[in-house]
Amino acid sequence: MARLGLAVSLLLVSACADPPQLLQPASAAELSTAVAGDTVSVWLTHGDRSALLTSQPRLSFGTAANKHANIVVNAGETFQLMDGFGYTLTGGSAIVINRMPAASRDALLRELFTPGTATLGISYLRLSLGASDLSAYPFTYNEVPQGQTDPELVNFSLAEDEKELIPVLKQILAINPGIQLMATPWTAPRWMKTQYDYVGGSLRREWFGSYARYILKYLQAMQAHGITIHALTVQNEPLHAGNNPSMYMTAADQADFVKDHLGPTLRSAGFDTKIILYDHNADHPEYPISILNDPGAKAYADGSAFHLYAGDISALSQVRNAHPDRNLYFTEQWTGANGHFGNDLRWHIRHIITGAPNNWSRVVLEWNLATDQSYGPHTSGGCSSCLGAVTIHSSSHAVTRNVSYYIIGHASRYVTPGSVRIGSSVTNASKTTNLVHVAFRTPAGRHVLIAMNDGKREETFNIRVGSVWATHTLRVGSVATYLW
Repeated sequence: MARLGLAVSLLLVSACADPPQLLQPASAAELSTAVAGDTVSVWLTHGDRSALLTSQPRLSFGTAANKHANIVVNAGETFQLMDGFGYTLTGGSAIVINRMPAASRDALLRELFTPGTATLGISYLRLSLGASDLSAYPFTYNEVPQGQTDPELVNFSLAEDEKELIPVLKQILAINPGIQLMATPWTAPRWMKTQYDYVGGSLRREWFGSYARYILKYLQAMQAHGITIHALTVQNEPLHAGNNPSMYMTAADQADFVKDHLGPTLRSAGFDTKIILYDHNADHPEYPISILNDPGAKAYADGSAFHLYAGDISALSQVRNAHPDRNLYFTEQWTGANGHFGNDLRWHIRHIITGAPNNWSRVVLEWNLATDQSYGPHTSGGCSSCLGAVTIHSSSHAVTRNVSYYIIGHASRYVTPGSVRIGSSVTNASKTTNLVHVAFRTPAGRHVLIAMNDGKREETFNIRVGSVWATHTLRVGSVATYLW
C-alpha cells in the first residue's frame, strides 16, 4: 500500500444504468417503497465513540409538513449491482487470528463473517497472491536461488499459505460459503524480474508466459483446497516500486501481459476468474483507460480497481465514462495508528463508503482486517503503522474494534451482495447543509440509506420516499444507516 495523507474531493454522479447490469424498470409497487406509518430502523455512530453502530429508536414515515432538507430516495433510478464490502485478509491477519484460542477465534470469525444486521457481515475479501507488506516476511510460491530459473514451475508450492492463511480462510468459508474472494500479487518470483529482489524491478518480457502459468497454478492450487478465487487484479500498486514486496508494471506491459498471456492462459484452462486492471491510486485513470483502449486486452478485462492515497474518487466515473461496458472496484484504503477516530470515520464515509459506490464501484474494501497491538506482523520496510479493523492482543487475545470496523459495518451489515445502488439526492437544502449519502435496494426488497452530516452544525433532515418522509437529526460528523 501507499500512504499519502492527501485530501480528495467527492463528485456524486447521476447517470444511466450500467449496460452490462441493466435492470428492468421498477414496478409501481417498487417505486412506492414506503407509506405513512411504515417504520425505519436506524444504526448510528458518533465521532466521539459514544455510539458505535448503535441501534436507535425507530423512525416513522409520515406527511407532517416541515422545512427541513430532504434526502430523496428514488428506487426507480438504478445503477450498478454491488458485490460486497470488506477488507484484505493479509498473511499477518491470518497469523494473529490463528494465535487465538479456538473458542475465541470461532467467536470472532462468526462476528465478522456471519451475514446479518447483528454481526459485521463481511461479504468480500481480498487476498495477497504470495506475500504482501503485511505478511511476516516476503515470499512467492516459486523461488529458486539467484542465477537459476524455473520456467516449468516445478518448484511451485502453496506451502506458505497452507501454514496460516488457508486454515483461516476455510473457517471463514464454513461460516459464509458465499463470500467473494479477490487475489492480488504484490510481486512475481524474483527470478522473473529485472532484479533479483522482492522490492521493485519489473517483470521480464521473456517470463510473461511463465508468470501467467504461475498465476494459473495458484488458482488451481486454491481450487484443490476447495477455495474459488472469483476475481484477480493483475498487480498491486503497479506504479509503486518501493514497498516490500512490490513490482513496477507499466500500462503497456500490463496490456500485453493480459491480452497475450494471462487472459488466454486462464481461459484455455477453463477459468472464468475476473481479470481486473490497475489496482492503484485515483490520480492515474489514464492507466486503465489506455489498457481498455486496446481491444485485445479489453476482451479479457472485467474492469479496473482503485485506491485513494492520491487523486479524486471521481476518477472511477472518468474510467466508466470512457468504457461504460466495464466494471469498477475500490480495493484498498488504510487507517493509521496515529489517526483520529472521528476524523477517519468522517473522511472514509464521505470518500469511500458513499463516494466509491456513487462513482460506480461494485466493491468497497478497507485495507487490513487484523493486526496485533504493535501493528504487525509486517515485512521489513512494510507498513509499520497500519491499523487493522480489529486489533488482537498477543498475550490476552482481547479484541479491540477500530474505526474501519465501523466504517465498513455501516454498509456490510445491511447492503447484501446483489443489492443495486438506487438514486438519492438532497433537496430543500440550506447553504450550510452538507449531507453525504448513498442508497441501495437489497435482493430481499429492503431499502438502505447511509448518510452522514459532514457540515459544521447539527442537521435535521427528512428521508423522503415518494409522498412520505421520516425525520432524523445527525450531529456533526455522525453517520447513520437507515433500513426499511
